[in-house]
Amino acid sequence: MADLENNGLPRESMGERIREAVKDFGIPRFIILGFLVLLIVAAKVLGLSMPQLLGSILTRFGMNGILVLAMIPAIQSGTGPNFVLPLGITCGIVAMTLSIELDMTGLSAFLFSAGFGALLAGIAGYFYGVFQNKVKGQEMTVGTYVGFSVVSLMCIFWTLVPFKSPEMIWPYGGSGLRVTITLEKRFAGVLDHLLAFDVMGVTVPTGLLLFFALFCVLTWLYMRSKSGIAMMMVGSNPRFAESAGLNVDRLRILGSVLSQMLAAVGIVVYAESYGFLQLYMGPLFMAFFAVASILIGGASLKRATVTHAVIGTFLFQSILVVSMPVANLVVADNLADVVRIIISNGIILYALTRKEAGVDVR
Repeated sequence: MADLENNGLPRESMGERIREAVKDFGIPRFIILGFLVLLIVAAKVLGLSMPQLLGSILTRFGMNGILVLAMIPAIQSGTGPNFVLPLGITCGIVAMTLSIELDMTGLSAFLFSAGFGALLAGIAGYFYGVFQNKVKGQEMTVGTYVGFSVVSLMCIFWTLVPFKSPEMIWPYGGSGLRVTITLEKRFAGVLDHLLAFDVMGVTVPTGLLLFFALFCVLTWLYMRSKSGIAMMMVGSNPRFAESAGLNVDRLRILGSVLSQMLAAVGIVVYAESYGFLQLYMGPLFMAFFAVASILIGGASLKRATVTHAVIGTFLFQSILVVSMPVANLVVADNLADVVRIIISNGIILYALTRKEAGVDVR
């Protein structure tokens, strides 16, 4: 009896369970969580406003969440992290500029942008999925260059598109769209302010978090549907999936379509919360932050879940929110972008070089 715990389990069994729980959560995530706690303590010592930091964490968590969810269909279908996310993002931006040109405002403008952007992204995702099937095994490398190429090509589009809204075109010349377009009079904050409330000085963007939660549930349900399970089989073992009668190429295309559609909706949510629409080179590196978030959440190059997306988004955005003001006070001013690039690229480098990166270890 001395060898038994209060719940009747042997000491050795409890120790194994604890080790297994630590292994499941991941040593890197424990380190990152510890680093986040250290940053929060430093922020408190330096006199930074904790309610403001916590409110910013919740907002950035909600505004970036769907962009991270867009990684799941791509990874699960076997094409790896979606570095061509700017393709779907630009479709969402096109839809938002069109809503401004049509003089739409409020929730209707937001829903139109999300819906029409998802439609455009679905079409673009289909053609890119066909292209991906031609370059199997090189999706991440090719996707990165395709994403950069799409952003560069859209720079030409933004200068030539025949929109006439004075909110978007350059004041001199009367043609071409501006680099940054405000959404203040359109649909900025339409989700953030919906059912929002304050708790001890912390503003909770209820509508934004509920919208993200809705897409988490939809993604979770889809990945447990017949099509979602077939997609996971293709991603984990394409040869076995093919021998089981599954159309591997079709499911890879479907993963591309869903990923780009989520990216289009995600950028609309991001812009709604941010309050501005960034054109030209704005979407260039957004895929890297989304990839870093899903990987920091525990995803591998062949397996990703909604839980990975939620944990990764929270950890990554929390570190960015807290580390930037702390770094600016401790080291020097204007280090926000430097810190963001170091953290995101460091996480991606770790994930791509660890031993189990190329195989599904779960």
